[in-house]
Amino acid sequence: MTTPDPTVLQRLAATIEARKGADPDSSWTAKLFAKGPEKCAEKFGEEAVEAIIEAVKGDREKLAAEAADVLYHLLVMLAARDVSLAEVLAVLEVREGTSGIAEKAARG
Repeated sequence: MTTPDPTVLQRLAATIEARKGADPDSSWTAKLFAKGPEKCAEKFGEEAVEAIIEAVKGDREKLAAEAADVLYHLLVMLAARDVSLAEVLAVLEVREGTSGIAEKAARG
């Protein structure tokens, strides 16, 4: 397997953002946006459950496919609430190098 381009999520996020004003009949992403942020969140939850099921089953290929669906629907859900991928990455960057235990304790 070749090394994937790490900017693929940024390109996907930009495509999703561009679909905000698109005709819902021409784009699945636009159709999700037209149904509102609550539906976008619901769809993310459904995809997350499907990924969990594949993780439990241990099928690597299906888990990778479901994880891709989860990432796509996470980006749609974020965009529906005007939260950018850059904002999420900035939070991760701040947390980088910090113990998960320490970071969670600091949240109080």
